[in-house]
Amino acid sequence: MKAAFYHFLVALTKRAGRWVFRFLAGGIAAGYFFFFPARVAVGVRFYRALFPTSGRFFYPLWCTWKQYQNFTHVFLDRLLLGEEGAITCTHEGWEYLEDAVDRGIGGILVMSHLGNWEVASRLLQTRSRQYPGMKLLLYLGKKHQEEIERTQKEDLIRNGVKIVTVEEGGGSPADIVEGITFLKAGGLVSMTGDRLWRKDQRSVAVNFLGHEAHLPELPFVFSLLSGAPLFIFFSCRTGKQTYHFRILPPVYVCSDDRNGRAEAIKRAAQFYADSLARTVRRHPFEWFHFEPFLRNRK
Repeated sequence: MKAAFYHFLVALTKRAGRWVFRFLAGGIAAGYFFFFPARVAVGVRFYRALFPTSGRFFYPLWCTWKQYQNFTHVFLDRLLLGEEGAITCTHEGWEYLEDAVDRGIGGILVMSHLGNWEVASRLLQTRSRQYPGMKLLLYLGKKHQEEIERTQKEDLIRNGVKIVTVEEGGGSPADIVEGITFLKAGGLVSMTGDRLWRKDQRSVAVNFLGHEAHLPELPFVFSLLSGAPLFIFFSCRTGKQTYHFRILPPVYVCSDDRNGRAEAIKRAAQFYADSLARTVRRHPFEWFHFEPFLRNRK
């Protein structure tokens, strides 16, 4: 959604109410559904894999429509973040992060395109202020001409969260060194685990819903090189302006020799893929991954 139109919707919503935002945003989502068949085909293929016994066309098509409409909640909830008490959150597994901070070992938060990253980041930001010693660094992709996300990132920076913005062409070696240094100092580094930003990006093949899928290798390499554990982090919308955050127990990527590194990375990546598949099955319309993801059947 373009920034100028989004700001227009925000102003209109403040005057007329949230129904205006829902109505217009729903119309935009419908436009994408009807006029971008290639993207819709990606969703249909995904829901065929997720619900293999529910038909080849009509049910997966309806699921894709539902996914597109649910995506509008991301923009409305982004707006409501500025209102005290408008968004409520529950969470589990936070003690794993606190233990890592207390031990000074740091950790890599592996996030996904589930729910709303702004809401998840705001929770991390709030908790880090309440828990002295918790330092956060977020790797975020830069969307060109996307003023909305730039504003959100600046808000996080003002509140003490370190941001490393990565172009879609990929991060620089300096970005990687900065992350490793941050981890070795006991900090928490967050990065996305379910999207490749470019075709030549280093990846690891996994089994996802009976298909081959490729995940970015970097989170698992970070864990291997730094010795810091992986924490798989899921953010799901469970109701109207309500989210649940789940952090899984730590996963260590270890190898006794150089020859075993690739296998250690693959095991950790497959664990993440299996965890993601289970979560997506529970929240099938909350995974907002609109790029081709599934490859050949396993």
